[in-house]
Amino acid sequence: MAAGIEARLKELGIVLPALPQPGGNYLPARTVGQIVYLAGVISIHGGEVIAGTAGAGRTIEEGYAAARACALMQLAVLKSHLGSLDKIKNIVTVNGYVNAVAGFPDSPKVINGASDLFVEIFGDAGRHARTAIGVPALPRNALVELQMTVEV
Repeated sequence: MAAGIEARLKELGIVLPALPQPGGNYLPARTVGQIVYLAGVISIHGGEVIAGTAGAGRTIEEGYAAARACALMQLAVLKSHLGSLDKIKNIVTVNGYVNAVAGFPDSPKVINGASDLFVEIFGDAGRHARTAIGVPALPRNALVELQMTVEV
């Protein structure tokens, strides 16, 4: 993108969230060659965990918003790690986990909250390979967790 990702965020009115402290003995991001591997982040908005279970009190739309919140948190991690989001060439992979009841069929619709945001910000460079699965539990009862890789 000619104008740059940082400018695109301003244009879209997107403000990145503050980074939480890691919940364990790990790095939030590690660069190997041209790939940045990001640890999973859970759905947090305004410093509070977006918690609950899809299919049992939480809707697809709420999950979509939670996945978007995860995507914004990953962008905040990347900005901290790289110094600038303009260093990102491509979003390579996104692995989305949805805290869901057994048999919940709509995890892909939930994780679209992250995928749609990446395409909105990065255009074609935001298109990625993806996994979207339902799981029986996530840390802190979060609704969504997102792990990803990017090319720099």
